[in-house]
Amino acid sequence: MYIVIEGQDATGKSTQVELLAKYLREQGKEVVTMHEPDGELESAHELRRIIKDKTYNLEPMTHVLLFTAARQELWRKLAEPVLKRNGFVISARNWWSTLAYQGYGQGISRSRIIRITKEAMPERYVKPDYSAILTLDEKTRLARQSSRDDNSAKDTFESKPSDFQHKVDNAYLHIAKDLGIQTVDASPSVDEIQATLRKLFGV
Repeated sequence: MYIVIEGQDATGKSTQVELLAKYLREQGKEVVTMHEPDGELESAHELRRIIKDKTYNLEPMTHVLLFTAARQELWRKLAEPVLKRNGFVISARNWWSTLAYQGYGQGISRSRIIRITKEAMPERYVKPDYSAILTLDEKTRLARQSSRDDNSAKDTFESKPSDFQHKVDNAYLHIAKDLGIQTVDASPSVDEIQATLRKLFGV
């Protein structure tokens, strides 16, 4: 099963991915986790380092291509082998992040992002078995982000101005509606959110 947990920064995606992975492993399942564009893969990790380094000041289309390259590496080398063995792949983020950040946020044509993704990635990746988008009001999300890290540690996208962040917040709501993805309120406790996700994913 391929499961995706999406959402804006500081909505708790990584925490929920790791909790779900721990739960499934305790049930005896084989599980691999991904935190796009990163994972247990050196090539993807290096691509992530370049993408996240704000000193490069990369063009938005360059981001699209680099994210897609990282996805190709992660999917072919990390995810597919596990899925072929009937294991679980749980990912924090997938190509919907590129729609949100580079499409809605940076102005790249969303139809172009969709075309590039579908050309590079298999149908199983494009349409996960189960998915959810975590949502959080902007004030709470920014407060969480501020307490999590100082400004000097913020990456390429976290350091962008508030108007960009607002576009991305709204983008996820549009994406959920357009693609029929379930949204989950990220304001309750970690355990409550996890219970909601397990029920949603049928695990």
